[in-house]
Amino acid sequence: MSVEELTAEQVMTHILVTVTPDESPLMAWELMRRAGIRHLPVVDRDLLGVITRDDLAADWSGGPQQQSLRQVRNLLGRRRMPRANLSDPLPQVVAAMLDADCDAIPVMAEGKALVGLITATDVLRAVAGRISAGQEPGEVHGGMFRLEPVLPSAWGS
Repeated sequence: MSVEELTAEQVMTHILVTVTPDESPLMAWELMRRAGIRHLPVVDRDLLGVITRDDLAADWSGGPQQQSLRQVRNLLGRRRMPRANLSDPLPQVVAAMLDADCDAIPVMAEGKALVGLITATDVLRAVAGRISAGQEPGEVHGGMFRLEPVLPSAWGS
């Protein structure tokens, strides 16, 4: 199958790490670091947006205590975030990424449910012919991870 024939569903990352909008930038950074990812969908029943490592780094001010008191919802809405449907052809998805100057697009199923994410790495993998054969179209696994930061006791006062 040629790259032009691939759909969003065939190329997308199926297992996602997500955060809620009230999560702290500190926790979002730690989730990204531990999972080895650069994009983090923000979900509160529906997808609100996607934050990136660059978003976190550009907005970082103060130390860990200050970052643990803020919310990632404040990082949303800074740029246009196109969305793809499962059946969208890969060239259409890539064009939307280029037009929006972003390197990740959430993939939505009917009913506005987040089912995947297509990143620039996923596109490169598809061009190189390295699409995961183990994931059949439509096989979507949601992955939600929850970590609690442990701050030094001096910060808790």
